[in-house]
This record gives sequence, C-alpha cells and structure tokens, in this order.
Amino acid sequence: MAGHSKWANIQHRKGRQDAARSKLFSKLSKEITVAAKMGDPDPEKNPRLRMAVKEAKSQSVPKDVIDRAIKKSVAGEGDEYEEIRYEGYGPNGVAVIVETMTDNRNRTASTVRSTFTKSGGNLGETGSVGFMFDRKGEVTYGADAGDADSVFEAAIEAGAEDVESSDEGHIIWCEDTDLNEVSNALEAALGESVSTKLVWKPTTTTELDLEGMQKLMRLIDALEDDDDVQRVTANFEASDEVMEQL
Repeated sequence: MAGHSKWANIQHRKGRQDAARSKLFSKLSKEITVAAKMGDPDPEKNPRLRMAVKEAKSQSVPKDVIDRAIKKSVAGEGDEYEEIRYEGYGPNGVAVIVETMTDNRNRTASTVRSTFTKSGGNLGETGSVGFMFDRKGEVTYGADAGDADSVFEAAIEAGAEDVESSDEGHIIWCEDTDLNEVSNALEAALGESVSTKLVWKPTTTTELDLEGMQKLMRLIDALEDDDDVQRVTANFEASDEVMEQL
C-alpha cells in the first residue's frame, strides 16, 4: 500500500536525520532483552530474538550493545516489561497504533493518552482502530537485491504474499506467522535483508494534505519521544508533493 510505503520511508529518514541514537539504541536493546527472556538466548533458536537482532544491526547498533542486551536476559537482570498496544485517532481521523513495552502501565497509559489529547487526537479502546490494519511480516531489501521481477519470483518461491518494488528497494509481505520461514528462504535466495519485522499494515488509509501531515508528524514525534513507546503506525495517504515538503 502506497501510504504505508511512504510512511516506512518517513520513518527511515527520520531515524537517520533527527532521532537521538541513544534513545533508538535503548528501544532496540529493550526488544532484544525481552525477546531473549521469552525464549532461547540463541538467536538461531529464537525467531523473535533473531528478528530483533537483525533490526538492531540494520540501525547500526554496535555488536557489544546487542551482546550486552542478550546477557542481561540470561543473568535475569533488567526490569520486567509488559507489552501493551494502544489504539486511537490522530488529527483528521487518522488511525494510530502505538506499541509499548513498560514496567509501569499506569504511567504509560497516562502519557500516551495525554499525548493524543495535546495533539488533537483521542485515545480509544483496544480494537477501536485495529480492524483497519492487518498484522503482517515485512522484509525489506535494497534496490541492489535485484530487479522487480527477480525479487518477486524469489519472494513467491519463499512463500511471501506480495512485493512492492520501487527505485529505493523492495518491500516483501507475508503472513505474520510465516515471517521466520519466509525470511530464511529469502536470505538464502537474495542475501541478508535490510530489515525483517512484524508490522501493522493499513487496509484503508486517510488522505492528508501538508497541514494534516505536519499535525500527524507532531503527534508521532511526541509519542516516539516516550521511552516506553517502541513503534508507532498510522494509516495515512499523502501525495508525492506533500511528502517532498515535509
């Protein structure tokens, strides 16, 4: 879906341009520790941990930081985190899903609710916007992985559902439960991916003009600034002209 692809590109640019690296590293390290605590500390035996490590590497997290996060789980160190998903509406009725990891659900709920309100949105009940998204596996490759036809052929052979190709690269979609198997098959065919993760893919989008996008980005920036927030997804659509002005 075009809106989602553009959103992925915004996330990528923002991550490179203005996100504090220490905050980003902290969130990725938290995901690694939680994934290792929930399963085997060996990434090869723990699909969730394997994906968390791959995502951390794609964001240039140093190996020693990754190793330290895994060791914390083995030693039983660190806080006990609870995974909570919040759903609500941002400016102009855009559906927003906020994924968090927290050691204090009351603090996180209060902060997320306040952030929505201050940004012209409102927090809803669980399920209030989730029906507008599908849980999917997303595997991203750069343009150097191959042309659109060859990547599509490899993706379908690997068990994927669809591929979106552009000058910037390829986004391969699969069922959430198939992500580990599909990503392993793709790695054998195309080499290591840029990113492998579970995402919320919009099934319907809301068209935004420049002002609407600016309001939405203020909400997303504020949410992502919270240490408890791991990932934010929104179901917007915007023209290329609007995207270029952001």
